[in-house]
Amino acid sequence: MTHPAALRSAAEALAAPLPPLLAEAEHLAATVLLGEHGRRRAGMGDEFWQYRPAVPGDEARMIDWRRSGRSDAHFVREKEWQAAQSVTLWVDDAQSMRFAGDAKHETKLHRARLLALAVAVLLMRAGERVGLAGLTLPPRTGALQLLRLAEALTADGAAADYGAPEARGMLPHSRALFLSDFLGDPAPVEAALAKAADRGVKGVLVQVLDPVEELFPFDGRTIFESMGGSLRHETLKAGDLRERYRARLAERKARLADLSRMAGWHYQCHHTGDSAQAALLWLFRALEPLR
Repeated sequence: MTHPAALRSAAEALAAPLPPLLAEAEHLAATVLLGEHGRRRAGMGDEFWQYRPAVPGDEARMIDWRRSGRSDAHFVREKEWQAAQSVTLWVDDAQSMRFAGDAKHETKLHRARLLALAVAVLLMRAGERVGLAGLTLPPRTGALQLLRLAEALTADGAAADYGAPEARGMLPHSRALFLSDFLGDPAPVEAALAKAADRGVKGVLVQVLDPVEELFPFDGRTIFESMGGSLRHETLKAGDLRERYRARLAERKARLADLSRMAGWHYQCHHTGDSAQAALLWLFRALEPLR
């Protein structure tokens, strides 16, 4: 049996690096009014939900004879639809997400992590199970799961310049949330959304950009270098690139929106200079399950 003092010490060691992000996420989540948020549905699962009166068409094996024996009617024991209550998060932690064009703005990575953890807080309060894409942290609920999410989201990021969505671990007919700048190769995004659509997974794709990346306020001699240092471009007339850059960015947004629509997902572009609270409220509503 684990000694309480040892368990507490281990828990405190686990939580030590987490309070700043977790506290910020919980504070942000507290600004969103949940209101009535019924999400429970009957379906495939292993957790009891409710009894309901049997109706014509119900098979005999569905009737709970013990409960029915206490009354003059027959009752069916319904279980909770677990997949529809599971949400999988993927937060891009590649080098490009560490960009901040202004000291007044947080990095794209911090904003993405904050939104992911805050929406996890809200979803768990509403009875949802939340996990990370991949095979290491499947959807669960509870305070311990929230700590595990915070730990995973604050871990060291990837070394690559741009990230690729992780599509493993998504339960059929569940929901998912992808947060990234999506400035790398769009092919992995297309593949991940196609895989999600094949499994009946609905979700939200949020493109997180810095205002500088949207405006391109550069003129004269400028050296552009990727956050990982693998890409570099120098120009003497940065202003001449502005319109072409904005056109390419608009094309990328349109492609992401089209891919999302074809997969049955929602798409939103969010800037780090904008309100995190407004983004969280939109996200939470967009993740509402189909009724």
